[in-house]
Amino acid sequence: MSTAAAPVRQLDEHTVSELREAAEQILTESGTSTPSPRLLRRIERTAAGFGDALRHHCRPVDTADGLFVLRGIDVDDDAIGPTPGHWATAGTGGARHDIQLLLLATVMGNPLAWKGQQDGRFVHNIVPSAGHESEQTGASSTVLLSPHTEDAFHPGRAHLLMLCCLRNHDAVATTAASIRRTRLADEDIAVLTRPVVPILPDDAYTAAQSYVEQAPPAVPALFAAEAGLTLRYDPAYTPLDEADPAYRAAYGRLTAELARVSVAVRLAPGEVLVVDNDLVVHGRVPFRARYDGTDRWLKRASVRVPGRRSRPLAEAREHGYGQAALEAHTS
Repeated sequence: MSTAAAPVRQLDEHTVSELREAAEQILTESGTSTPSPRLLRRIERTAAGFGDALRHHCRPVDTADGLFVLRGIDVDDDAIGPTPGHWATAGTGGARHDIQLLLLATVMGNPLAWKGQQDGRFVHNIVPSAGHESEQTGASSTVLLSPHTEDAFHPGRAHLLMLCCLRNHDAVATTAASIRRTRLADEDIAVLTRPVVPILPDDAYTAAQSYVEQAPPAVPALFAAEAGLTLRYDPAYTPLDEADPAYRAAYGRLTAELARVSVAVRLAPGEVLVVDNDLVVHGRVPFRARYDGTDRWLKRASVRVPGRRSRPLAEAREHGYGQAALEAHTS
């Protein structure tokens, strides 16, 4: 795994102040960072008034890396309080950063939530949780979180994934690998663009895992979009034993290539990793959680980009295992 630096977009002091003051004003007016229709409308109006500098920093991913780090947001380690032991107990911890992340997400597109995950929140708390150490979810710690497309099982998955670091004393690395950096044979690409096996819902979606009304749809791992290859990949939830030997072999070579080009991004407080979910698979290295209030703490937001065409049209016919997505701004 490479330790090469990810592309960085450094926020200037004026832009940082603009974002912080906007979030603080919204928080003061609303008294909460829990999204309501009124709060989301306020966020949308505020985001529309941001200056060109912030908008330039929030422009689409523009390198084959498929990601960038937005740097410069101020985080007070004492003010945010201890790292919660579970997403459900986070309460108002880091409330200003919830709103800041929603403002940034709104500049980039349309924030997305899921009724079946973290009680429909638009901003998720990603923290290690006791009893979940070995799962393939953001609550795990002692195992490698396998590289994957966020919410790969669903046709309405985000175009962009945003991870805002509030605390990371142990420099735990997020892993990322772009399909545009791989070298795959044309024969393998041809095999992997066929819909052969499904991607099943992950352990964060218990209701989706019990969905039985329709059979799981087979989906392609790769898609040749107008701008280049995109991917939909989650080996931990892909029943590869149902595939033919040629497909399994090609999938294995894809996995090896993604591992070869993978980079380690060690986020520091105040940095936001923005990942193009059609180009990049992400994961996390193992670490030992202490559960003492000092563990790694990220805020996560998902974003759809209206009008974007980077996926097969056939996805529109998928059932999504009965999971419903909520968009923050519907106007």
